[in-house]
Amino acid sequence: MNDTILVTGATGTVGSQVVKKLAEIGANVRAAVRSTSKAEKLSGVEVVEFDLNKPETVQSAFTGIDKLFLATPLVANMVELDATSLEAAKKAGVKHIVRLSVMGADGEPANPLCKLHREVEKMIESSGLAYTILRPNSFYQNYITFTGGTIKSQNAFYLPLGDAKLSLVDTRDIAAVAAAALTEEGHEGKTYLVTGSEALDNKQIADIFSSVLGRTIQYVDVPEDAAREGMKEAGMPEPEMNLVLGLYADQKAGKYSNVSPVVEQITGKKPISFDQFAKDYAEAFK
Repeated sequence: MNDTILVTGATGTVGSQVVKKLAEIGANVRAAVRSTSKAEKLSGVEVVEFDLNKPETVQSAFTGIDKLFLATPLVANMVELDATSLEAAKKAGVKHIVRLSVMGADGEPANPLCKLHREVEKMIESSGLAYTILRPNSFYQNYITFTGGTIKSQNAFYLPLGDAKLSLVDTRDIAAVAAAALTEEGHEGKTYLVTGSEALDNKQIADIFSSVLGRTIQYVDVPEDAAREGMKEAGMPEPEMNLVLGLYADQKAGKYSNVSPVVEQITGKKPISFDQFAKDYAEAFK
């Protein structure tokens, strides 16, 4: 396994797990980060600065790599950023791209976030490079990122999702599928829907948190306006806010409950359950 694999977004929710999984199986990993000072947790791998607003860092990061895990931040100019990475990949002679997309990117009509991801998918599909597209559902770990604070302080979390069931997935399972696609043969030209093994509503998720944490956790369904205000107070820019709210609307409408067998098919292991996630990350909610 001599290929050098560049992982973009290497300190992100998914990218950090991809780096960890690839390192575990002995791959040559180059972790691309906007600031090397924030990469102290990425031990045992090569770390490079990668800022799409600094062309010299892009060229340096791509020099000498063979494969690419492409994860892009949630930003309104996602397509422009990925076009820059794709051009750099072509110049570097990259042999295979694994791109982190989103469940529903092929939906009709697609929400704004899915439309952006599908535009990037089409660019990659027509690039002439070998590729694999991963379309995961929303992550278990988002409960840490977006609701961990109120679970800690109020024993409650607030989302505009009604009683919709969601086939959420652990980022560790996404990383395992990505690592297989990057290091094994036979994944070229494939698009994989990546979900957990069951669809849960947020009342069920609150019950799991209650059981694991030993205290009552409540799910509070809130209107979209309240969710928007919360994001605004957290400092999220309006374009990105609209992308998230569009995804929430489709989730609430029941479009994200399909369960896929991909994790077990690719890794040979059943997806991590939400109960196991809650146990593994319990300290994040205390």
